[in-house]
Amino acid sequence: MIEVRKKDKETTESLMRRFSRKIQQSGVLVRARRTRFRNDEKSKTEKRTEALYKVKIRKEIDKLKKLGKFDDEALRNIKRKME
Repeated sequence: MIEVRKKDKETTESLMRRFSRKIQQSGVLVRARRTRFRNDEKSKTEKRTEALYKVKIRKEIDKLKKLGKFDDEALRNIKRKME
């Protein structure tokens, strides 16, 4: 953890500048930005479950398209029904 204390007769601007420099030199900001949007790998089970869900949705959509009943509302209903 970075800690910066105000010195005697030091302005707030110079304190902030010193703090910013310490943050950059320590690499804390770089690490935080790197891990900010990091997604963990999905497990095999999660991948399979997701794939099965997509297959079910695709089958339902194809069935409705053949019947001529597919639209945006139907898609929402399918997804709601599959959950």
